[in-house]
Amino acid sequence: MHPSKAFYSEELKKRIAELNELKKKLTTNSILRFASFITTALGIYFTFQNIWMAAAIFIIGIAVFIFFVVKHTNLQFKSNLTSEKIKINEIEIAALDRKFHQLDEGNEFKDGTHFFSNDIDLFGYGSFFQYINRTTTKDGKQKLADNLTSNVISEIEKKQKGLKELSTKVLWRQHFAAISSIFTNKVDSKSILKWILSYEVKLPSFLKILTKVFSLITITLFVLTILNITSFTFLTVWFFVGMGITGRYLKDIQNLYTKAGKAKEIFKQYSELLMNIEEVDFKSEILTEKQKNITFNNQKASSIFKQFSKILDAFDQRNNIIFAVFGNGLFLWDIQNATKTENWIHLYKNTVKEWFETVSFFDAHNSLANFVYNHPTYVFPELTPSENIILAENLGHPLLDPTKRVDNDFNILNEEFFIVTGANMAGKSTFLRTVSLSIVMANCGLPVCASSFTYQPIKLITSMRTSDSLNDDESYFYSELKRLKFIVDATQKENYFIILDEILKGTNSKDKAIGSKRFVEKLNKSKSTGIIATHDVSLCDLADEYSTIKNYYFDAEIVDNELYFDYSMKDGVCKNMNASFLLQRMEIV
Repeated sequence: MHPSKAFYSEELKKRIAELNELKKKLTTNSILRFASFITTALGIYFTFQNIWMAAAIFIIGIAVFIFFVVKHTNLQFKSNLTSEKIKINEIEIAALDRKFHQLDEGNEFKDGTHFFSNDIDLFGYGSFFQYINRTTTKDGKQKLADNLTSNVISEIEKKQKGLKELSTKVLWRQHFAAISSIFTNKVDSKSILKWILSYEVKLPSFLKILTKVFSLITITLFVLTILNITSFTFLTVWFFVGMGITGRYLKDIQNLYTKAGKAKEIFKQYSELLMNIEEVDFKSEILTEKQKNITFNNQKASSIFKQFSKILDAFDQRNNIIFAVFGNGLFLWDIQNATKTENWIHLYKNTVKEWFETVSFFDAHNSLANFVYNHPTYVFPELTPSENIILAENLGHPLLDPTKRVDNDFNILNEEFFIVTGANMAGKSTFLRTVSLSIVMANCGLPVCASSFTYQPIKLITSMRTSDSLNDDESYFYSELKRLKFIVDATQKENYFIILDEILKGTNSKDKAIGSKRFVEKLNKSKSTGIIATHDVSLCDLADEYSTIKNYYFDAEIVDNELYFDYSMKDGVCKNMNASFLLQRMEIV
């Protein structure tokens, strides 16, 4: 059995047993909570004649009842957490069996103008993103997509070390994901962050002192009234004074509450996630750097976020009629919580963005690390300044079934171009996507599907899936020309690994041959490297003119009137094309 699958299966058994035990405890606790309530009620009923005895029973009963309520809340949290961990392990077992198509496809990240993402099935149904994505926050999902599409080739070794370390912390990663999944945030954190960063204090500063003084006077009046030193009228008048003061600032308070209320769940979620990040011991540079970012004047970010969450919880009590009336009239409840909210925003608004970013970083990297853990036979690219851009053995596509996949050795030098010809369905396009994805994975710090992979970091640019646009009134041919112009402009600024699949498909054969040849010659004069797949074998003549252009092919054979593919890349030019055979075989002609 796959080692990762064995771990997930064992973990699944443990979590199911744990959940069953928690359900029993929840049932027992519910019975005891109900029993404590009944016992307290009966105790008060039978001792009602003795006011002190009844009061003692009431106080003890309430304390016991609250104990069971708190215990129920804790048990329910653990139960929910365990349920999420069961789901996590079930997903991983299914994914290792290649059943991952129920996961998020990331369709919102599709971009036909991107350097490569649209051509290599990075997003969408059956995509690489769908295969690896385990993020639990919107920010983390965006960060993962950004990592895959960034085309950044710096600090790859640093990324590799971070992912290697994080991949070993399986239980920590699952705990992080489970905690995050418990919360269901309907508000985009970007809008919350934008609000916090742009918020200007509305309430006057003297209100902070006024609320304390006002509350102190209220308590004093209470005591004096109980002792019959002052009339209840004074307290009544004071109550209306409090309501008047609250009403004076009600509009600003309401606006603040409306915005702050939307942030409450996010800050609860992120406080738990930040605490989870703070408690783990990291060693690699990239992880420890992020961990150091979540402190402020020796205070932990999780504590600061939790503090804000509690302030917002207290603020939320204004919806309770008792707090809305008596809390405001006697203690200026709304003003207290509004000033606390504004004070928190004023103190921490400039650090919140970095803390949000740290959570999204770990959320995204947990997905990448999970991929590392699930593929122990994949290799981390060995970075080298040699002439080789890629020197790989048994390079394959990670989304293909390993029991059926055909891997290829691949060696391309800096500023070389391979012209790849081949029969239909022989494996050209799959090979192009294999090389493309291996570059993307290598640049992200991920291991690649190969037995060895030596790599000189390089950015990727592709043109494999051009389409016409009815909205922009563009023909297919014009869209392709725009894409080729985009590639030429990009290569004038930086070196790229260029992958093209059938240049100038939208024009006639003679014109295509002339134009394709000139375009390949132009690319060959740049300092870029790449692969060009084509059915036009006349392009292969360029290998006789330029030492930096080489020919390779994928072919097909007809054996016993059946088409046979070996999906192996070979030196030379393809001689066996299969379009005529397929037309006859499928009885089209």
